[in-house]
Amino acid sequence: MLTISNALRDQIIAHARADHPDEACGVIAGPAGSDRPERFVPMLNAARSPTFYEFDSGDLLRLYKEMDARDEEPVVIYHSHTATEAYPSRTDVSYANEPNAHYVLVSTAESGNGEGPVSFRSFRIVDGEITEEEITFVP
Repeated sequence: MLTISNALRDQIIAHARADHPDEACGVIAGPAGSDRPERFVPMLNAARSPTFYEFDSGDLLRLYKEMDARDEEPVVIYHSHTATEAYPSRTDVSYANEPNAHYVLVSTAESGNGEGPVSFRSFRIVDGEITEEEITFVP
């Protein structure tokens, strides 16, 4: 189960809306071994695509060095789907290389960059297996 603050959820959704019609992506880091998402790190979608996301390799290297220095790990890896449901695609599964991370997907298909509804879901992806998990939102 993913436990995440309302504020972090709202930041992910705001990022997804702001980048629409391109997919948004980012990480929420937390203390290593804690499973507590705490630090919101929006990333640039280097692909600048409505159907694909890719972290910039230089940005990702800097982020991992920073997390290492702070004794953090990626607790949540998130991205948006702009025209499809919030469910991992085959490409998403092939790029899922953090077995302890929660993979959050937000679909802006219904509302675009407006204030309408979005779908917000979390998954574990380990060895190609997708498992949806419950989300608890806390103040």
